[in-house]
Amino acid sequence: MEITNVTEYDAIAKQKLPKMVYDYYASGAEDQWTLQENRNAFSRILFRPRILIDVSKIDLTTTVLGFKISMPIMIAPTAMQKMAHPDGEYATARAASAAGTIMTLSSWATSSVEEVASTGPGIRFFQLYVWFLVYKDRNVVAQLVRRAERAGFKAIALTVDTPRLGRREADIKNRFTLPPFLTLKNFEGLDLGKMDESNDSGLASYVAGQIDRSLSWKDVQWLQTITSLPILVKGVLTAEDTRLAIQAGAAGIIVSNHGARQLDYVPATILALEEVVKAAQGRVPVFLDGGVRRGTDVFKALALGASGIFVSKLSQDFLDNPCHIGRPVVFSLAAEGEAGVRKVLQMLRDEFELTMALSGCRSLKEITRNHIVTEWDRPHAAIAPRL
Repeated sequence: MEITNVTEYDAIAKQKLPKMVYDYYASGAEDQWTLQENRNAFSRILFRPRILIDVSKIDLTTTVLGFKISMPIMIAPTAMQKMAHPDGEYATARAASAAGTIMTLSSWATSSVEEVASTGPGIRFFQLYVWFLVYKDRNVVAQLVRRAERAGFKAIALTVDTPRLGRREADIKNRFTLPPFLTLKNFEGLDLGKMDESNDSGLASYVAGQIDRSLSWKDVQWLQTITSLPILVKGVLTAEDTRLAIQAGAAGIIVSNHGARQLDYVPATILALEEVVKAAQGRVPVFLDGGVRRGTDVFKALALGASGIFVSKLSQDFLDNPCHIGRPVVFSLAAEGEAGVRKVLQMLRDEFELTMALSGCRSLKEITRNHIVTEWDRPHAAIAPRL
């Protein structure tokens, strides 16, 4: 079957992956309302294209924290990628490098920072969970950060929305645990325990055993004392926390609801984006994570003020099949390995470039709020172009 868009990898991955693994990647928290909303919210944003503009040359390049990349589409952290394919994070890193964009490596990767660095050159960020900062021995955090620095990683993406792990009912039913032939490579040799089987989700039990719930913004400030790497705060949904993140020294903000896997009934990230952008007031760049499955979605996010988007997770398409969920990077990895990830990035790039051309935009700076209209612009009427 010829793959023509990223969501078509879902069905292939579902056939190839064990149920426990597919459900881990695919599911959200509790009723999965936010998982559905992450996707549906994009459909409530329409375009206002401009015409008769010379779009023979279109420039997609941008800079993130001073690093030039080929397009404003980057790879978000996704855990345990070797459950999807034997090459796991190696394949994703090579695909991102070939596409000229950024890969973010999960703390819970099945390949270490050193192993990913060994795949060759590339711009890479390291994702760190905030609960590490209050772990019983802060030397563990310092070791992880120093290893990332030595391996050439360029920034820390600090995930701050996990004081506890969300209730993921598919993982509970499946008694999810990491397959015995795999390990969380970044934790080997560190006193971080192991993920055992349990009567609940093995991952939830593991995290519960590690967390100190007294974490605060002071811990984010402490992290800055042990590294010179810029810190992106990932998991922000409100103006209030945007201002606090900037006060705490964040170099950037990632609007994220953890792929709808933490607190259900929070807004879709695209709905929260504009509030965060307005609160940031241009002091730091704001990025979007969640719900993206088309190049049109990338354009909509940039029109609402995002500096770029991170892609790994998509939301549910509640049509004929309520379990049809897209996670483009990891599902393409499961389907075709590195070639699949490369194809996802290329398809999103091509769709985004086409959207720019059809909207009359020749560069990212030409994408403005005037190119879209949303339902919250006209809350008492159906979406229609402004007159």
